[in-house]
Formats: sequence, structure tokens, C-alpha cells
Amino acid sequence: MHYLKKLKIIFHYKIYILLLLFITVLYVYLIVSNNYYKSNYKLTDNTIEGIITSIKIDGNKLSIILNGKEKILVNYYLKDKEELELYKNYKLGYKIRVRGNLYIPNNNSNFYLFNYRKYLLSKKIYYILKADNIYVINTNINIFYKLKNSIITRIDSINTNNYLKTFILGDNSLVDNDIINSYRMNGISHLFSVSGMHVTILSSILLFILNKFIKNKKFNFIIISLNLLLFMFLTGLSSSIIRATLFFIMINFKNCFNLKIKIINLYILLICTLLFINPYNIYNSGFLFSYIISLYLIVFSKLINRYKNYFIKLLVTSFISFIVSIPILINNYFNINLISFIYNLFYVPFVSFIIFPLSLLTFIFPIFSNILKIFINILESSSLFLSNIKIFNYTFRHMPLYILVFYYIIITFILFMIYKKKYYYIFIILLVLFIHYNFNYIDSNYYITYLDVGQGDSSLIVLPNNKGNILIDTGGIVSYQKEEWMKKSSDYSIVDNIIIPYLKASGVKKLNYLIITHGDYDHMGEAINLVNNFKVEKVIFNCGPYNDLEKELIKVLNKKKIKYYSCIKELNIDNNKLYFLQTKEYDNENDNSNVIYTELNGYKFLFMGDAGIDKEKDILNKYNLLDIDVLKVGHHGSKTSSSKEFINEVNPKYSVISVGKNNRYGHPNKEVLNNLENSKIYRTDQDGSIMFKIKNKKLKIETCSP
Repeated sequence: MHYLKKLKIIFHYKIYILLLLFITVLYVYLIVSNNYYKSNYKLTDNTIEGIITSIKIDGNKLSIILNGKEKILVNYYLKDKEELELYKNYKLGYKIRVRGNLYIPNNNSNFYLFNYRKYLLSKKIYYILKADNIYVINTNINIFYKLKNSIITRIDSINTNNYLKTFILGDNSLVDNDIINSYRMNGISHLFSVSGMHVTILSSILLFILNKFIKNKKFNFIIISLNLLLFMFLTGLSSSIIRATLFFIMINFKNCFNLKIKIINLYILLICTLLFINPYNIYNSGFLFSYIISLYLIVFSKLINRYKNYFIKLLVTSFISFIVSIPILINNYFNINLISFIYNLFYVPFVSFIIFPLSLLTFIFPIFSNILKIFINILESSSLFLSNIKIFNYTFRHMPLYILVFYYIIITFILFMIYKKKYYYIFIILLVLFIHYNFNYIDSNYYITYLDVGQGDSSLIVLPNNKGNILIDTGGIVSYQKEEWMKKSSDYSIVDNIIIPYLKASGVKKLNYLIITHGDYDHMGEAINLVNNFKVEKVIFNCGPYNDLEKELIKVLNKKKIKYYSCIKELNIDNNKLYFLQTKEYDNENDNSNVIYTELNGYKFLFMGDAGIDKEKDILNKYNLLDIDVLKVGHHGSKTSSSKEFINEVNPKYSVISVGKNNRYGHPNKEVLNNLENSKIYRTDQDGSIMFKIKNKKLKIETCSP
């Protein structure tokens, strides 16, 4: 009877845990799917007061996170150097009043890419305030912000402050972007997020010191917990540090008071609590990496602890962390390094036992800064070297939710079989990755995507079964000359932030053709950047003389031995023909645009570049274009293109206008919109990127509305 009673208690206990998980999943789904959140502000509020919890100046942009009734992101553009010097003196903890306009952050406007709005929601930031004026109303700072300001001031006075800020304050904004990207490509970026490693080292140091003077276990636990909570505040309350700190406190509370609760159940309770506090945490990649990996490390702790050797244990831990992170890596960065868990055998102890402790020591005794520099140089140079070894880096297309769930079922099964010492089951994940990596070869659909690149053009054609990938134009944002003080730490790049990530997310590993419609910057401004950072086999230019921008691109093509052509008449790619509608050579770049007609699986597509009304007339005289299914409208909807005569003749069913939000040209023109009224109009400024998918000879249309 005693055993039956005990079994009954265990059964009920597990039921409660499962019930909690079910309720949490249901709650998160309902909140997130309905995009529900309750703000304490209204969009009509134009004056906000609050405490500065974060402040950053990048070029002429001032960004402040303000804690008022709730957190608000404040953006303000500095007018001159005097304002720059003024705001440099603002401190965390100041109470300020901001006047301006609240607006809801945009969702991503290109499929699969970073969603800024969801990221801010994961931080419990619902609105952005575009500020007109900022006033300090109180400079009395509480003791916690005084401490943080003092730490920032001290770090700024030490010449190795980039990594001191990373490890002490959880701020890696001073680390060069190329270095950050190399860490990510090598699968070691987790070492530079303040997390369990830092909590373990700090708590071990504190415990060692306390045990020298105080033998009371419970008292020491309270002191260490308070210090870790302070550390959590100082490092900006990131997902990983919240997990590490709270879980450390929960485990030690359990041990101190001899509570008979399984660690896994404590961890599930922690996850569920944090998701109830903010369901949008699921959109934070840091939250997903930290919590899912830690969950699997707890579940398979017996597998790790089976080995006594430190490096074997580290290898097993790294392998579990790597295999569990694969789905998250793919859906966020579309790239994985297959041997990153091997790299961690060196980098984990190197950062844990040398860089991090040395950073703490340098913070206290700046005399060690030169020694720290030596080890940082080793860290950075080795990471850059390894990131250039491309043989282990593989690109994977974005996966839907049901495939992601399937991945985790497979991963769980494999780890369970490894625990049973059936190591050959590792080949299952290799098989799944192989199929995923080559999925474009078995995808029989056509994809024609008009990317949102602002006031510019870029369109991608992906042919079935990986038979061909064609990019028409790259877009390009014209940057105006700025004074030195206004220059940002890194300029925004369409190729780095939109085109290459989207190509990877689509499973495209090379471009067979890059077609430049003409030499204007908003159509080919990012071409050199693309060619330097992505595999391009051939480039096609338009008719007419090369301008300076095209000549610069040709220099790069010659250096890389990439073939290029100009003024061609047609391309034949696996029986899919692209016709270049050449008429004559004009005296302006726009009319010399490559105008491209193609028929894909029975559907007619026409890409007009920036061709004007004169070229439209010549095309009508020379070619028979009737009942176009999808028209890429010329010159972003300018009144110099898309004449009524031309539109009536080609009679498009769908019209796509690539145009920037609130652009200074007034595109698209009202007259052009009237000319297109008999077609269904899509605009990148309103609909985001537009994808036409041809599946089983049926045309499906998706938009990525921002």
C-alpha cells in the first residue's frame, strides 16, 4: 500500500507539470497569434516621462530606453555637435520628459528575415517614440544606477573597454561587426552573452571568499543571490542572464532547505513563469538558445556526467548544445558550422578561464589591460581565420514550424539513443541535414519574389529543382555626405541585411545570373558588395556605354574572373527563356534599361526596369505583348513610365511597384495608379516583399505586409 500511495503521488505530480506545460503553450499561442498586448500608453500620447535605463549614440542617432508606465524606445536625431556633447553627458537613472510622436514598430517587410517589432515585444517594448524635444527634469539617481554609471565610467577609461563592456555589462556594441559575425559563423557567439558561465564563475569566487569567513550555508546563499541579482541588473536583464541567475537561486534554495523537487521540474516552472510574464519571449533568439539548450543539458545530464575527463565531458556538452541549436540557427541565420562543437573545446576554456577572469581583473587593476589585449588578439585573429574556412559552413533554407518540431523529435530520439550507447544513430541527423541542405533539388515550384529594398529594385527568380537562380538588380540606398561626427559605426547594407539573408533563407547557394537592368545606384548600388560576399556566376549589363558605377563593378568582376555580358537578346536556362526586349540605344540610362519578358510554366512576367514612355512605344511597335500576368511596373511608378497606351496593350493582371515608404519623389504617381486600375496592384511600401509561387500550374501570391 505504501508503494501504491507513493506511485499515486508521483503520477499526480507529473500530471500537474504536464498540465502547466499545456496551459503555458495554449496561453502563449493565444496571445501571440492574436497579437495581443495591453499598453499603458495610447498612440495619441505625445509627452512621456520616465527614467533612462539605456542610452546609446551612434552617429547622429540617439536611442534611449525609457522606463515610464512601461518601457518605451525613444529615437532622436541630433542636429549638431553641440547636441552631441550635451547628450553624451546624460546618465542612466536621469528622469526625462520627451515630446514627440508614438508609433508601432514595423514587422519585417521581407520573408523570413529579422522582425524588429517582435524583437521589441520580447523586450516588452510596444511603442517607439520619435522625439522632437528631450528635457531633463530630475538628475537624482538611485544607488543602483549610480553604481552602473560608475562601472561604465571606469570601463570607458580602460583602453580594452570593448570586451570589458561585453563581459561585465553584457554590451558587445563596441566589438567590430566582422568579429561578431566570425563568432557566429564559428558557433561560439554564445560565449559572449553573459550567461551561466559568468554566473558560475562569479558565484564560485564569492563562495570561495565567503567560506573563508562565514560557515553559514544559508547566509552565504542569500549574499551570493543578492549579488547575482545585482549583476543581473547591471548586465541589462538579458534572457540568458535571467535564466542563469534565477535557476541558480532556485537550485540553491532547493538544496539549502532540502526540498525534494526535481531540477527538471524547477526548470520547467521557471520557463513557464517567464512565458506567462511575457509570451513574446518566443521571438527572442537569445531566449530560445539559452532556455532550449539548457533544458536538453538538464534532461541529458546523466549522459554528460557519464564521463569523468573534463575535455570529453566538454565535448559531449558542446555536441548536445550544437545539435539542439541547429533548428534555431537555421531559422535565424540560415547557416550552421558542422564542427562548431569542436571549436568549443578550445574556446570555452579559453574564454571561461582566461578572457573572462582576466577582464574582471583588468577592471579592478587596469595594469593588466595589455595582457588582456594579447589574449583578445589571439581570440579575434583565430576566429577570423576559422570563419574563412568555408568547407564546414552550410546554408539551409528557412523551415516552417512543423518541420522545426520534427527536427526536435529527431534530435530528442538521437540523444536518447546515444545515452543508450547506440552512437550510430547520429547518422540520422546527418541524413536529415543532407535532405534539408539539398531540398531545392526536389522543390518543383517556381518562386518569383519582388524584394522590399526601399526606393530601389531587386527581384529574385528561383527555378524548379535548383535549375537556376536569377537576381534582377540589387537595390541601393544613396548615402549623402555626412560630417565626421554624424557617421555611424556601420552603414546599413541592403545586401548584408536583406538580399544575402533572403537568398540563404530560400536555399539559394549561388546566383547563376545577376542581371543589372541599368546603371543607376538604386538598381545596382549593392552589386559590388553582393559579388564580394556571394557566389555569382555571370553578370548581364544593359545596352549603352558603361557609367562609372558599372565600370567599378567590372573591375571587381575581372579580378574575380566572373564572366559578364551586355546588350544580349535572350537567356535559355533549362528550357526557361528570358527575352531582353531590345529596341535601340537611347541617350539616357533609364530608357537603356534591360526590359525582360519571360513565360514561366504558362505565366507571363514582364520586368520594366526604369524604361520610360519612349521605350514603351518602341516595345509596342516591335513586340507583341498581350495579357501579361505580372508586370513589374517601370521606374517605381513614376509618371515618366507606364503610359495608358502601354498598360492597355500589355493588360497586366497583377502589377508590382517597388517603391520606398514616404519617398521624396512622390512615387507612385496618381496618374500611373489610375492607368493600372484594372489590375491588382501590389506595392512594396505597403505590402512588403511580394512572392509569386507557381505550384502545380497554379499561381499563388503571398505578401509580407509590414
